[in-house]
Amino acid sequence: MLEERMTKLKETLVEYAALVERMLENSVGGLIKKHKDLLEATIEKDEPAANDFEIRIDELSTELIAQYEPKAKNLRTILMVMKMGNDLERMGDHAVNIAESGIYLIERPMVKPLIDIPRMSEVVIGMLKDSVKAFIDEDAGLARSVCERDETVDGLRDQILRELVTFMVSDPTTIERSLHLIRVSSNLERVADLSTNICEDVIFMVKGEVIKHHYDEESGD
Repeated sequence: MLEERMTKLKETLVEYAALVERMLENSVGGLIKKHKDLLEATIEKDEPAANDFEIRIDELSTELIAQYEPKAKNLRTILMVMKMGNDLERMGDHAVNIAESGIYLIERPMVKPLIDIPRMSEVVIGMLKDSVKAFIDEDAGLARSVCERDETVDGLRDQILRELVTFMVSDPTTIERSLHLIRVSSNLERVADLSTNICEDVIFMVKGEVIKHHYDEESGD
């Protein structure tokens, strides 16, 4: 019975991750395609659903611990699912931040063609997907590859920042729009950091190896 409930818990986590993945795809996609309905759905429909998932994860985990008093690996797995549920909730918040900036931006002329943000979002969404797969499959190699991709995301964020600072200096009328684009890239970078955190935990869980914890605590966007 415990194993069945553990399977259900993992399935719920995978469903939660799929929702957050869709939120990220729709928030960035809505910005790129100027599709306001996608952006509004992320905020009004998907965010409440994500919050419900987090509550469900916590309830399922707490019930498992209370009813079965799991030991060793099962207990570690449950505790990690709870932490991942919290990380996914924060990723959902970042998707909402992107959607909010998207709503502002699509009603105004673009500062520049969107090239790096779509590339960045593709890498970030892949990191999220693979971080959950690495946990479910207990795949330390995949987890390590996710951690390595974080540098690519940081590089794209820095490139976006440099370009937009140049625009803001040369044309002050672009400042507000540029700041929203920087906000989008910062939120994507934080999702990448959270995915990296998950994979650092996976590596520890599978290999007992501690790798450098480099995630900068969010100041709250």
